[in-house]
Amino acid sequence: MNSPFASSFPALRSGFSYLDNAAGAQVPSHCIDAITRLLTTGSCNVGQPYAASKEATTLKARARAETAEFLHCQPEEVMLGPSATAFTFQVGRALSRLFKAGDEVVISELEHESNAAPWRALEAQGVKVKTWRARWPEGRLEASDLRALVTPRTRLVAVTAAANSVGSTPDVVAAAEVAHGVGAWVFVDAVHSSPHHLPDVKAWGADFVVFSPYKVFGPHLGCLYVRRELLAGLPADKLWFIPDDSPQKFEPGTANHEGWAGWLGSLRYLREELGGGQPGREGLVRAFQRIEELERPLLEATLERLSKHPRVTLYGPKEPTGRVATFCFNVPGVPPRAVAEHLAGQDVGVAAGHYYATLAAEALGLMPDGAVRASLLHYNTQADVDRLMAGLDSLP
Repeated sequence: MNSPFASSFPALRSGFSYLDNAAGAQVPSHCIDAITRLLTTGSCNVGQPYAASKEATTLKARARAETAEFLHCQPEEVMLGPSATAFTFQVGRALSRLFKAGDEVVISELEHESNAAPWRALEAQGVKVKTWRARWPEGRLEASDLRALVTPRTRLVAVTAAANSVGSTPDVVAAAEVAHGVGAWVFVDAVHSSPHHLPDVKAWGADFVVFSPYKVFGPHLGCLYVRRELLAGLPADKLWFIPDDSPQKFEPGTANHEGWAGWLGSLRYLREELGGGQPGREGLVRAFQRIEELERPLLEATLERLSKHPRVTLYGPKEPTGRVATFCFNVPGVPPRAVAEHLAGQDVGVAAGHYYATLAAEALGLMPDGAVRASLLHYNTQADVDRLMAGLDSLP
C-alpha cells in the first residue's frame, strides 16, 4: 500500500518501503519541479545584468534567506555549500590557525565521524581531544559528564543534536551552557535531527551548526551557520576580494544553483503541505509540529515491536522520549549485511554497517560489521513497519 504522501513524493509510488532515511530523504515534486524549471529556463551564473543571471542572483539570496528562517538566524550567518562534512572540515582548518598546543576539544561519543575527524586532526599541532562518553546501552549523553571534562583550556565542544546511530537526542542547550561556562564554543551537528525537529540555533546557544538539506527532503547540499560575531575572525581559504565578514568566505567556487532551487522547493513543500500555507518561520514551525504528530505513532510502534521481537537485539533508548525514529539493532547469528540483503528482497530498504558513527559502534562492541539501522520519516506508514517486521520474521 502506497504512502498517503505518494502524491507529493514520486519515489514513494513504487510501494517500496524506504527505511534508510537517515542516509537521505526522498524528495517531493516541489523540489524536482523547481530544479527542472531552473535548468529549463537558463543555467547561468550570478552577478550579470541579463535575465537568467539576475534570476540566479536572486535565487541564491533567497536560498540564504530561507535557510536562515529554517535555522532561526540571520542570512549573513548562513553559508551554502556542497555538504555538512565539507563545511566541518573548513571550520576545522580555520580553527587550526587559532588553536594552540595545550588547547582542548571535546567530542561526544555519539558523533558521526564528520564531526570527529576534523577535530582529531588538530591533535597534530598539540591540541588535546577528549571524548564525552555516552551512557550505554541507551546511548545518552549527560551534561554532568561533560562538566567533568571541560577545563579553562577547552576551546570547542562538538555535539550532535540527534545520533544517527541509536537515535538519541542529546540536550544541546545544556551542552552549550557547560561549554560557554568555560569560554568554549559549541559546534552542533544537526544533520540527523533536522528532518525530525526544526533547528533553532539561537535557542540552542550554538556557535556553529551544520545540516544537510538532502536529509530534509531536498537535494544533496550542505549548510553552515556561524554566529555573526565570530565570522570575521575566522581564517579562510578565500579569494582576496571576499570580505572577512562575508559568508562567501566559506563558499568557494560557483554555487549549485539548481540544487538551491530544489531546496527552496522542499521548503515550499513543508510550508504548503504540512504548514498550513503559512509563510516564513511560522510555516516551518507548523510543518514540524505536523511532522511530530505523524512520526510519533510510527516511533512508538516500531520501538515496541523491535523491543519485543524474540530475535532482535535493540540498541539505544528504550523509551519514545529523548529519541527520534531511528532504530539500531542486530539479529544474533545473522550478519547485519545479510539482514539488510534479506529485507531488500522483501522491498524494505535499511542500512547495515557503522553508518560513519564509529565511536558509538566501538562503544557497543559492534565493529567492524556494525548493525542494522531502520530510520523512519513522516511519510512512512504503519504498513512499512509491518513489512519490516514481516521481513525479520522470515529470516532464515
